[in-house]
Amino acid sequence: MTERLSDVTTGTDTSAAGRDSDSYDANERAANPDAYAGSRQTTEGTVYTVTGGDWDEVLAEAAGDERIVMNLGPQHPSTHGVLRLVLELEGETVTQARSVIGYLHTGIEKNVEYRNWTQGVTFVTRMDYLAPLHNEAAYCMAVEKLLGVTVPQRAQTIRVLLMELNRISSHLVALATGGMELGALTGMTAGFREREEVLHLLEFLTGLRMNHAFIRPGGLAQDLPEGAEQRIKDFIKVMDSRLPDYDKLLTGQPIWRNRLAGVGYLPVDACLALGITGPILRSAGLPWDLRKVQPYSGYENYEFDVPTSNAADSYARYLLRLEEIHQSLRIVRQAVDNLVPGPVMVEDAKIAWPAKLTIGSDGMGNSLEHVRKIMGQSMESLIHHFKLVTEGFAVPAGQVYVPIESPRGELGYHVVSDGGTRPMRVHVREPSFVNLQSMPAMCEGGMVADVIASVASIDPVMGGCDR
Repeated sequence: MTERLSDVTTGTDTSAAGRDSDSYDANERAANPDAYAGSRQTTEGTVYTVTGGDWDEVLAEAAGDERIVMNLGPQHPSTHGVLRLVLELEGETVTQARSVIGYLHTGIEKNVEYRNWTQGVTFVTRMDYLAPLHNEAAYCMAVEKLLGVTVPQRAQTIRVLLMELNRISSHLVALATGGMELGALTGMTAGFREREEVLHLLEFLTGLRMNHAFIRPGGLAQDLPEGAEQRIKDFIKVMDSRLPDYDKLLTGQPIWRNRLAGVGYLPVDACLALGITGPILRSAGLPWDLRKVQPYSGYENYEFDVPTSNAADSYARYLLRLEEIHQSLRIVRQAVDNLVPGPVMVEDAKIAWPAKLTIGSDGMGNSLEHVRKIMGQSMESLIHHFKLVTEGFAVPAGQVYVPIESPRGELGYHVVSDGGTRPMRVHVREPSFVNLQSMPAMCEGGMVADVIASVASIDPVMGGCDR
């Protein structure tokens, strides 16, 4: 009986029995269900006609049998634009949640196979567009491991400097978009305001706000411009003055705390079972940060803390990202102090491209002085430069896996070379893709509104997830 009540629609029984529904007692209804809720076939399916009985009792019997399947996204501002969530609801409670990805698929991994090793940087930097410099660094470190070359000290320090600035901007976007999705619009405007400060600085240092292609195999495209150290110190002063505002605005705010605390719970055993890394794992109490446990690029020489929490909820992830911004600023201060004069590209002329890039007066291409220097040398050097740019350098055959700590967790590059001037295979262990597996575990059993908070705490970037 109750299996069919979930399909009940309003209707009127005009039969003789239906007009005199009081003539039936409870025993007769139990013996003859059709007398209680008769049915008829229509062009749109079966229509049930309920006659008599206590409607509240009918609804109580049907409770739990009615499900609503809802699409959240992919064109939805609260799912980061191109993430589709298929939610099965029982009232406001989520009984089942599934993620549907692929709406931002770009085929970057396959495209890299058709470009030389240096050109691959311009593809991977567009993968996780909120952490482009981390993708550049991880890819170049994998290529350098295959080549067996060591990057100059100054280039290593600048890489750390740029990656930490990039981490700050990424976490600011996480805070800003999370605030927007939960209604804390002032948090959104403040987060994007501070992110603009980071992007202005990155534009001054690398020439571009995003998709920099500044980190190259063997080092960097060019050295930092004049006045870079002072600009960085000015930026640190601005951030030191503004970061306390986030604690005043959000951390102690009762509505913000109530919307996040206890929401999106994922303990450490679940994180390990799903391969979750980054702030989600650290919010569950495990201080796993590759900059500490498997140092690279000289991170072992920097003093910084790895913040953790045992709450394992969305509020803990918010607090950790805010604290990680402070820790990144600590690293940036040390990196500026550690900058020593020297080259920013390996000395091997068969790898270094472009070794000494200078920008033209129009802001595009090489300057005339650089072109004259190339053209004014011997014909052999001109031919070598031409072949290096068009064909690229050969990388010894082999395969490597290089992981780094991106703002979202472990970002790993598995790169395979067959000895040619192009990668044979590039596969990325993308943290957004892996971390998104935690969404059902965080959301099922909670409310629809809490799905938004949980997804925001995961901080997925769909460009990296779909790539």
